[in-house]
Amino acid sequence: MSHFDQLHPALQHHIVNSLGWPGLRPLQEAAIPPLIRGEHAILLAPTAGGKTEAACFPVFSRMLSERWNGLSVLYICPIKALLNNLESRLEYYGSLLGRRVAVWHGDVSPSRKAKILADPPDILLTTPESLEAILVSSRMDHRRFFGHLKSVVIDEIHAFAGDDRGWHLLAVLERLSVIAGSELQRLGLSATVGNTDELCGWLAGSCQKPRSVINPYADATQETDVQVDWVGSLQNAATVVSRLHRGEKRLVFVDSRSRVEQLAAELRARQVTTFVSHSSLSLEERRAAEAAFAEGNDCVIVATSTLELGIDVGDLDRVIQLDSPSTVSSFLQRIGRTGRRSGSIRNCLFLATTESAFLQTLAVLSLWQRGYVEPVTPPRSPLHIYAQQIMALILQEQGIIAEDIDRWLGKMPGFAELDSREREGLLNSMLETGILHSDCGVLGIGQRGERTFGAKHFMELVSVFTAPPMVKVFYGRQELGEVHEITFAVGEEGPALLTLAGRNWATTYVDWPRRKAYVEPTEIKGRSQWLSAGRPLGYSVAREIAAVLSEEVKLEGLSKRSDQLLSDFRDEFDWLEPGKVVITIQDDNLTLWTFSGALLNAAIANHLQGDAKKVRFDNIAVTASGVYDVSGMTRSLRDMFSSESSQLQVPLDSDFIQELKFSECLPQKYIDNEIARRYDCSSSLSELIRNKLEVVHFAALG
Repeated sequence: MSHFDQLHPALQHHIVNSLGWPGLRPLQEAAIPPLIRGEHAILLAPTAGGKTEAACFPVFSRMLSERWNGLSVLYICPIKALLNNLESRLEYYGSLLGRRVAVWHGDVSPSRKAKILADPPDILLTTPESLEAILVSSRMDHRRFFGHLKSVVIDEIHAFAGDDRGWHLLAVLERLSVIAGSELQRLGLSATVGNTDELCGWLAGSCQKPRSVINPYADATQETDVQVDWVGSLQNAATVVSRLHRGEKRLVFVDSRSRVEQLAAELRARQVTTFVSHSSLSLEERRAAEAAFAEGNDCVIVATSTLELGIDVGDLDRVIQLDSPSTVSSFLQRIGRTGRRSGSIRNCLFLATTESAFLQTLAVLSLWQRGYVEPVTPPRSPLHIYAQQIMALILQEQGIIAEDIDRWLGKMPGFAELDSREREGLLNSMLETGILHSDCGVLGIGQRGERTFGAKHFMELVSVFTAPPMVKVFYGRQELGEVHEITFAVGEEGPALLTLAGRNWATTYVDWPRRKAYVEPTEIKGRSQWLSAGRPLGYSVAREIAAVLSEEVKLEGLSKRSDQLLSDFRDEFDWLEPGKVVITIQDDNLTLWTFSGALLNAAIANHLQGDAKKVRFDNIAVTASGVYDVSGMTRSLRDMFSSESSQLQVPLDSDFIQELKFSECLPQKYIDNEIARRYDCSSSLSELIRNKLEVVHFAALG
């Protein structure tokens, strides 16, 4: 008997007759037994491998067999566009079975939300932030709305688990479990995870039912065509894209909104039908671009990582990557957008515009060829999220006693692992500073909490993101998107010029109190700005750059230009050897070539401060200029490499240190401790010092 026979008869009938499927895919078959038993699971399959159905068919089957009523299933996605994309598919499946599906997020109209509240669907597609907004609303009957929940499906779970949104999501699920009065089945979907068992444990947390990783794909080495070309500039990249693969549908990934806009403008100047998609465009602009691209043929869509998350933009012919993603996981998501048609293969063309991006590309591809995928690691010590959840819980319950906090939140691993003295100290600090107040033991939001987080009905509490100051841009009544306020910096001659949605605009008026800018088309090139903290390159990718340069790995798919550039690099770094970390010395200048990423290099640079006139670092090396005692610095570095107990501290003012959104709730020492734990580089240092340290002297300058 196949596992298909375990599904409810009505569902079996519609899979065969209404959908016309000849059978289920391997993941869909494998998921049926454990999911019907109500177990927690991570479901893994390549992009377009049928993960949504693998999770939802057994859940639909349980819904029918166990006669679930009311809102019983949540389907959670990291971005609204993915929810919108899934709505019609899940709505159709539900309609076949007499069940209803609805979407709830920030772009859904108030009237539509009112209908959902009045008559809840069986399945709600939403985000963690929207769930939080519902929970903190005083106008909601939470127990009526969420009281029948049974199961939660989390799509693209890797996109949550690596940052504070993951902790926020798990905390919301803990609160929903208490409201529902039972453990919710937790199902996570992903195509790219390097530590599946750990991620499954993180998702299931303190839940009692069994949990498992379902991954029936034994052979993940689908035929691929990966090419790398060195083009040297964004303009040259635009020329290559415009001339190559004409008549085909091309998706170009760029890891910066500003460069997305620049490339789109360059392509349009070359008469290429071009669309744009990134998170700062208005909903209407994104939908229009993605719909037009899905229906077109000879066209290009230029996008940030938002389109790597499975959003359907029709059948793609080509994926092109400008420069390099920072991880193998991201590359797998992107190349997985191709090869979906019968007879086609997965493909990706890398166009490197800078030398550092070129080397990073080769490192990512080298790791991919070896089957490596980065582990997803939740950030440590989410004390500021604990503070947020205390405030959210107070609003949800309209006051709570301190002893009840753990009943709602204490089982979540991220909070349970916090020191009890820290949790108690945090609560006392929030009371002392007026963020909270106590009335006969019942906790409420204090005056300072109201001032800090209370605007627009506490909407600041529903998201763990820190939002930079943005200005919405309008052409007439049409909203184009939003840019950082620095785009309109005073001091330029004439109106501020910007590029948005792939078109050039001149500013006619900025309404600063309402944070709105009005623009009109122009032929003059502009530039929009978005500020965000950059992420340091991971240790594994950075170390792989050294392996590539030392000729330890062989790479295929390089163009003649790329092959020549790599050869030039290898000649330049001919002193590199596998298993070694090199110090080069020239006069009073010393460079430690760690190839270990900016995180560890920042800590090493911090360790060397004061011993030279200037110490700089990047992902590859730490350079000390004007060293006061070259021999002494060399001895210090040798000592560091000879001791397994060496410890280094990342400076808290590094550019890549990300702000804790709810840090105002924490005493300064708690903030410092949390950031120090999150940016701990001890494991990378332990890996690095296993390499042999070698000193190379170059001829004196001049």
